[in-house]
Amino acid sequence: MSSTADYNQRIINEFRANRGKVPSWGGTSPLLLVHHRGARSGVERVNPVAYLEENGRYVIFASKAGARTNPGWYHNLKAHPETVIEVAGETVPVTVREVRGEERDRLFAAQVERSPQFAEYQQKTDRLIPVLVLIPR
Repeated sequence: MSSTADYNQRIINEFRANRGKVPSWGGTSPLLLVHHRGARSGVERVNPVAYLEENGRYVIFASKAGARTNPGWYHNLKAHPETVIEVAGETVPVTVREVRGEERDRLFAAQVERSPQFAEYQQKTDRLIPVLVLIPR
């Protein structure tokens, strides 16, 4: 396993052991676990992702800490938008929708206000960081 995969697995284990709380994670946003199926491989995966809750929806940001490319889970969720998330000790079926324009900008600004490092991530990359809304079914 790569160091990123090892780190993610430790976060996932701690998340599940503590019903959604991850005391060792130093971020300012809460985490959820997003399940996704490989766009090409079909392999089932789980990733911890920072989120913002708004009006009963969960909003996630494909920042990849400002990398040049979007995270793999972004492509997987675009290919397979019906999935589940784990949040606050519950499993929730969701439909994923990417938002653009004013809605995207408003939600990204709200995340930057909560977690200023997201502004740094946007400055580090030439791509516009995608914003995905997870709508409970």
